[in-house]
Amino acid sequence: MARTPLLPLFALSLGAGPEAIGFVVGASTITGIFFKLPAGTLSDIYGRYRMLFLSVLVFAFTPFLYYLVTSYWQLVSLRFFHGLATSIYGPVAMATIADIAGEKKGERLSIFSSITIIGNLIGAPLGGYILKYLAGNGSNSVHHFHSAYLVCGIIGLISLGFTVKPMTSRRSEIIHIKNPLSEVWRKFFKGIREVISDYRIIITSNMEGIQNLSVGALEAFLPIYAVTVAKLNPFLAGILWGAQVVTTILAKPVMGRISDRYGRKPIIFSGMWICAISLACIPLTQNFYFLILLAAVFGVGEAFVTSSSAAMVADFCKEQNYGAAMGTFGSIFDIGHASGPILAGFLLSHLSYQYSFVIIALLLIVSSFIFTLKVPEKQKEVKL
Repeated sequence: MARTPLLPLFALSLGAGPEAIGFVVGASTITGIFFKLPAGTLSDIYGRYRMLFLSVLVFAFTPFLYYLVTSYWQLVSLRFFHGLATSIYGPVAMATIADIAGEKKGERLSIFSSITIIGNLIGAPLGGYILKYLAGNGSNSVHHFHSAYLVCGIIGLISLGFTVKPMTSRRSEIIHIKNPLSEVWRKFFKGIREVISDYRIIITSNMEGIQNLSVGALEAFLPIYAVTVAKLNPFLAGILWGAQVVTTILAKPVMGRISDRYGRKPIIFSGMWICAISLACIPLTQNFYFLILLAAVFGVGEAFVTSSSAAMVADFCKEQNYGAAMGTFGSIFDIGHASGPILAGFLLSHLSYQYSFVIIALLLIVSSFIFTLKVPEKQKEVKL
């Protein structure tokens, strides 16, 4: 809800152009580029739970700061800080799942991801509805966005409440975890070195990064396209993004289970093409129902890629380095997510939606061939 469709429309109400909107949408993701790898590696050393609790604190209290935002640059600065929450949470949570998933990493990581993005399914239409309700028949003011972000903050406090009791029950465990600083640094750099020196991890992570570039572009500019070109209201713009999320949620666990049994490469390759074709077709229509269909197809392609890429990265690394591996994966993921809105904003300031989205689609296709040629995969034993 804090991101889509509130954020790009908030930036638009503050007078931001396409390039500036792309930058503000990508700002929180840029934080993840720098913090996900250290956060994941530190969870290998100090344990997963305390890092997860830290991320929940940021999730809970940051939304209330949006009430103070009255200018574009204030919004950019706050988005950088808000990005700390997902920078810590993402890789550490995925490493936690990888710790316990065994041979079912694809399925378990996909189920976990589907559960977490249910928030997107609820948040996008809810954010659009709040804006529509507050504006009535008029346009949205800055105050309307402040009110919407207060709702985000209340939801964050509820999530914090669920973590307080587990935190108390683990207090003795946390107190007794002690490492000399020199040992911490040794483990920190050793884990990072072992992970980033594996080209298979880097290229596979790049698949998620490139695919997420298209997600970031669509996340930032599908609401803008829907409202300014297709002439839909903010609520319907939120519904479009919700359609993409629904199909991703439903398809992910199924594709994760299939990748566990039959291999991950074909699924990742197919997903890149599905995303590319549906993305390129979006500017060809202004019909709400066709846009919903294309958003849903894009969601299926996203499920293909994301159900298998994180699990494939985990397959390649040592168990004690899952945090560092997920951190590396998350950093590359965020490079793509941050680049998407920025690249799309730059392209849209010079080209039409059609040409801009086709260029991004071509990036997906080219990267899919590089992945297929460069990354080997151990054949899966088919269990009947």
